[in-house]
Amino acid sequence: MSGNPAVVMRLVASAYAMAEKAGAIVRRVLQSGELGIVEKTGANDLQTLADRLVQQSICASLSKSFPKITIIGEEDLPEEAIKEDLIESGQSEDILQKSCPAEYSALKEEELVVWVDPLDGTKEYTEGLLDHVTVLIGIAYGGKAIAGVINQPFFNYQLGTESADMGRTLWGMPGLGAFGFELQEVPDGRRIVTTTRSHSNKLVTDTVDAMEPHDVIRVGGAGNKIIQLVEGKASAYVFASLGTKKWDTCAPEAILHAVGGKLTDMHGSALCYDANVKHMNSAGVLATLRNHQYYASRVPQSVLQALKP
Repeated sequence: MSGNPAVVMRLVASAYAMAEKAGAIVRRVLQSGELGIVEKTGANDLQTLADRLVQQSICASLSKSFPKITIIGEEDLPEEAIKEDLIESGQSEDILQKSCPAEYSALKEEELVVWVDPLDGTKEYTEGLLDHVTVLIGIAYGGKAIAGVINQPFFNYQLGTESADMGRTLWGMPGLGAFGFELQEVPDGRRIVTTTRSHSNKLVTDTVDAMEPHDVIRVGGAGNKIIQLVEGKASAYVFASLGTKKWDTCAPEAILHAVGGKLTDMHGSALCYDANVKHMNSAGVLATLRNHQYYASRVPQSVLQALKP
């Protein structure tokens, strides 16, 4: 586009470059063999050196380029000087060339909230399930997810690809579209549910069963599950439990909405991404590319009663 790009387009273009750098950091830490694993609340809630370095990189880079935005990251890290080589100041020229949807063209920095998950699927990362791992940068305005960037650091790793050619970055914005992947749908009539791999319980299994799926996929990472929806590997992401946080869902929701999908809690209510909301998605997550109402209507009453927003 000609002239000065809108603030939100500059932010997305920067987030894209930051996500690419993050992917390189995630690969580098794995190659070093020194993951620096610490348990946060237990064996299913881990943090690695990659989580720490990526959050420092993304948050410091965002703060430097966009000092007035609100940034909320998953990791609770001490204040410390950030090494210069972690700062990313580049931008995606392709994104800067796109026309900003009119409703977002006048947004100011201070109106935007960025939700950062530096490593979604940390447990899988430590176990070598590398295709589950994503870096998530979600942008919200007025409580809604309006843009999202997802980096998959190890996309194509099974092909034995050289590290420099590994990985990909997807991004999307409702009203503009989604990029970096080929949109596909599950064959008509097939109900394939993707759900949690390591955080299951009776509420989760009861809800999955109520969907009467033809197949169930259990994988790690919220970002990974949304990618399954938009690439035709699953028709619904069903997680009827506490567990996901706003930084897990903001970026994926924006990309899903950009292609006509829907992400809500188990009651069918929209999630809110204001800076002051509670971080936990306490009423679960239900996401679909199509036919959201079918899946929402199948959620058992006992589950709805157990999961209060």
